[in-house]
Amino acid sequence: MTTNFRPPSVPLVTVDPYFSVWSAADHLYEDHTRHWTNKTNGMVGLAIIDGKARRFMGKVALRDQSEFQEPEALVQTDLTVEPVTTRYTFQGGGIELQVQFNTPLLLDDLDLLSRPVTYVTFQAKSIDGKSHQVKIYFDVTGEWCVHTTDQQVTWERHVIKGQLNAMSMGTVEQPVLQLAGDDTRIDWGYMVLAVPQTPRIQTVIHSVTSRELYVRTSQLPTEDDQHQPRAVSDNMTVMATEINLGVIQEEPLSQYLMLAYDDVRAIEYFHKPLNAYWKRNGLTFHEMLLMAADQYEEIQQRCDSFNRELLAESQAAGGEKYRDILALTYRQAIAAHKLVADEAGDVLFFSKENFSNGCIATVDVSYPSIPLFLRYNPELIKGMMRPIYKYAMSRDWTFDFAPHDVGTYPKANGQVYGENKLEDQMPIEECGNMLLMAAAVSKYEGDIDFAREHWGPLTKWAGYLLQNGLDPENQLCTDDFAGHLAHNTNLSIKAILGIAAYSYMCDKLGLQEGAAYLEAARKMAHEWMTMADAGDHYKLTFDSPADSWSMKYNLVWDHLLDLHLFPKEVAVKELEYYMHKQNRYGLPLDSRETYTKSDWLVWCASMSSTQAQFESLISPLWDFMNETSARVPVTDWYDTITTKQMNFQNRSVVGGFFIQLLMQDSTGKFV
Repeated sequence: MTTNFRPPSVPLVTVDPYFSVWSAADHLYEDHTRHWTNKTNGMVGLAIIDGKARRFMGKVALRDQSEFQEPEALVQTDLTVEPVTTRYTFQGGGIELQVQFNTPLLLDDLDLLSRPVTYVTFQAKSIDGKSHQVKIYFDVTGEWCVHTTDQQVTWERHVIKGQLNAMSMGTVEQPVLQLAGDDTRIDWGYMVLAVPQTPRIQTVIHSVTSRELYVRTSQLPTEDDQHQPRAVSDNMTVMATEINLGVIQEEPLSQYLMLAYDDVRAIEYFHKPLNAYWKRNGLTFHEMLLMAADQYEEIQQRCDSFNRELLAESQAAGGEKYRDILALTYRQAIAAHKLVADEAGDVLFFSKENFSNGCIATVDVSYPSIPLFLRYNPELIKGMMRPIYKYAMSRDWTFDFAPHDVGTYPKANGQVYGENKLEDQMPIEECGNMLLMAAAVSKYEGDIDFAREHWGPLTKWAGYLLQNGLDPENQLCTDDFAGHLAHNTNLSIKAILGIAAYSYMCDKLGLQEGAAYLEAARKMAHEWMTMADAGDHYKLTFDSPADSWSMKYNLVWDHLLDLHLFPKEVAVKELEYYMHKQNRYGLPLDSRETYTKSDWLVWCASMSSTQAQFESLISPLWDFMNETSARVPVTDWYDTITTKQMNFQNRSVVGGFFIQLLMQDSTGKFV
């Protein structure tokens, strides 16, 4: 992928909501690397070229050590972001150095997907016709395993089956699954740096001040094991490796290392601790690392193949800018989740509502994310829904509509949203979401059994929509930041299509009562068109002025589920109207404000009648990502005039960007 696209933040290590580190700078050496919450999770990379240290990643000194003179940086000449791979290229000192971060989030292989491992590969070659002696220095800090830097850590070494040298670091306290919340970092488990055991690779656990000494001497310091434990803020401990590539000529030489995290326990599920999915058959952390090392070449090939396929498909579906958007957000959409197995071995796929309220398994966060997972593995959508079904069928849930969430990450013990007050719930929203998700899984998996297993709550929620959905009372929808809204026309569409989705599943199950629900949905759709009509578009609310409007993003399911309740002209009219309402950086959410939700923007764009129209709606989103000063993992809520980030970042909802891959028919058009 060759592009001039500047990501707002570059994915480096993208495994789950805790093990997630990015570069928020144009060049990898301009700033410390950062956890998605913006806190520093430092990595430093140096190339020792003919005895001289040149920096390619991070900062050697901490921010409060400004008297230290940072070594000269290599020149970053290229950055390529592909779906599961980020690749930087640097030049200087007569060599070219390529540094690749690869997290193999391949959705058709759940064991691989859940492995908490990112590979970092270094490849160097001479570009001046001369030979050069090259060593690579790389380290990670104790910041990766603490919530705050005043926490004390301890560290140790491991030799694994004579094949891997590993260093691990973790807090002394080890408060497993105790910390819950939004703006948090993991403070239990162990951060690990593992390298192949070879005489050319040395490892050492030392301190930031020793790192500065290394810059001056190019000699690894002695092991710093005299002051355990100590706070991360106290002469910060780092785990470091030196890779001696030897004499570099025109033929590239390469070596890799692995960054991994043993979280011990991953999720608390209705008061029981659960392990990450990869542990479900008894595999130990060290055994997993050995497998990851043994399969390195194969995994790189599989990742390269997947990158090529998705880049080609996305460009064909939506153009070069759409390709760039999907390449950047693929890992974000997946790594905002944690994959575990329940006691029966079933998949549970928990989202974290990042920089919103920290909720876990939020229904109206799952709903916008599902296009990616419908495309590659609907089992993961079932994993999103299982916790909601379990909670909704428990004695703790007393409402006759679907829940919003099941807790605050990583504690999935029951809904916390709105303190469970009726006036702060999203009745129509969540019922519609669960019904549409259930029907979508049935269609894209080609199997109705999952809906059959949960037919009781689905029937209850369809009945709720039948009674309350056409003209919603004053309530919240997924866009809750906009406040309560009565007579919401877009929410009404969700209710109507949710009822039709239930009918769709009835038909698959051979249940005759589905016909009555379909007829009711058709009647409601007809009424909707009259009630919402504003001439050249449809209104924000049934009772609002004719110049009000909103994104009717829920309408996409009329096509995706082949329901055909609304005439094609409804989408055509809305999209044409949207073309006149775009601002410099995209289409606003509705007529009340200038901010947008980018997931809904792409859903609307996917209903375009031509690819040219789709690209004209997508292009401002690309411009936003390319130009915004909000250097964070992609935000889905921003102002379309100023590019200001309103809130939200690194959320799974960007999985919704993949909806265009689902919307193609044989002619490549929305029909």
